[in-house]
Amino acid sequence: MHGGNLTLHTDKYQINMMYAHWVTGSHNDKAVFDVYFRKLPFGNGYAVFAGLERIVEYIRTLSFGDDEIAYLREQEENYREDFLEELRRFRFTANVHAAPEGSLVFPNEPIVRVEGRIFEVQLIETALLNFMNYQTLIATKASRIKRVAENDVLLEFGSRRAQEADAAVWGARAAYIAGFDATSNMLAGMKFGIPTKGTHAHAWVQGHDSEQEAFDDYAAALPDQVTLLVDTYDTLASGVPHAIRTAKRLEEQGKRMNAIRLDSGDLAYLSKRARDMLDQAGLPYVKIVASNDLDETLIFNLKAQGARIDTWGVGTQLITGGTEPALGGVYKLVAREAGGVWQPVIKISGNPEKITTPGVKDVYRIVNRRTGKAEADYIALSEETDVREGKRIKLFDPVHPYIHKYVEDYEARPLLRPVFAGGELACELPDLNAIRAYHREQLELFWPEHLRKLNPETYPVDLSETAWQLKMNLLHRHTKKE
Repeated sequence: MHGGNLTLHTDKYQINMMYAHWVTGSHNDKAVFDVYFRKLPFGNGYAVFAGLERIVEYIRTLSFGDDEIAYLREQEENYREDFLEELRRFRFTANVHAAPEGSLVFPNEPIVRVEGRIFEVQLIETALLNFMNYQTLIATKASRIKRVAENDVLLEFGSRRAQEADAAVWGARAAYIAGFDATSNMLAGMKFGIPTKGTHAHAWVQGHDSEQEAFDDYAAALPDQVTLLVDTYDTLASGVPHAIRTAKRLEEQGKRMNAIRLDSGDLAYLSKRARDMLDQAGLPYVKIVASNDLDETLIFNLKAQGARIDTWGVGTQLITGGTEPALGGVYKLVAREAGGVWQPVIKISGNPEKITTPGVKDVYRIVNRRTGKAEADYIALSEETDVREGKRIKLFDPVHPYIHKYVEDYEARPLLRPVFAGGELACELPDLNAIRAYHREQLELFWPEHLRKLNPETYPVDLSETAWQLKMNLLHRHTKKE
């Protein structure tokens, strides 16, 4: 899916709704959709927004060509030919606002807002959620791993376990945003400029008459990039001693071996023994890389056991999301145009967490001027001006409104920024290293209690009094008994 037309990367009900709008003449009516998620993954205190570049790439290439039209003509719905001609003329002309990639984001706040003709904005729901949900999940997982290995080197090793090629490539990008240092995936390296790292497989050792010969041949081929996998036969009895001999031969050539890699066994014990053996051999500069189905919990525990590991190669548990295979992002209608004005709409559910927040809204990160730390995210209707003007605002828990405080010495930083205006790109997308740096800056805005791995403090996401009252009014209107 790296090339080709992704316009039909959508669910059929999107096309059917577009058709129904077109048949009834409502296809030019304006609508606003919010994109958000309801629950943080992994029990984390925050998520890391990723996927915007992929969303932009998709939107910029939206068009129905001959192949797409021919396929739709075959469908059992028997779409009218004049509808198919309407699709052939399709161009995206809507507005999109989004949080910058690398932002820390939280449940139930809009991280993307889409505004435009219902005919257009209905189409993009599936693809937008697909790109955002996956990459945000992986970036969040990567950030969790980075939090427990803050000063170590992190390598993304997940390609062979990812759910297909696109997941491997874009997942590597998401991991890099959140602090990983390199990837083993060469296509991700070429496409995004991510540093690439790799050693050799067990097959290299098995393909030689001896482990020593395998190590020496590898060092002869790549004398400046030697990392040796030492667990093919016996890590401590043969692997590390043979690696030491190869390192000494490299020193005779004026070269230095980079590292050894452990890929099985008791990584805490083996790394400590290997470190002692390397140091006693006069090789304190040789680093130790570990892999083997690692995640943030295993790394946390290994470090607690005093493991002497400098670099962590993380694969399956990162690129698949591990214990949580999906982020539950949703795309919900919050306003529609009626008589030239926006009419807020609400979705009510028997599950209270699924009730939407109506209206066209903006999101502000409220930063305390005295501490420089984020106090809360504040959701206000777009016409509200108090927060933009720095006036005193009330922060209260939307579930328990009696829990509240007033703030006035603050900076309100808008979370949602223009991406498309009238279908045209409204900003210059930052490069990947700038996104990565922005993510690091974002982390500095939050107290450690919100960022910790275990039992993080809940970061407040609050509604303005006006937005909260609008929600209550619509709830009462639609649940009022006859």
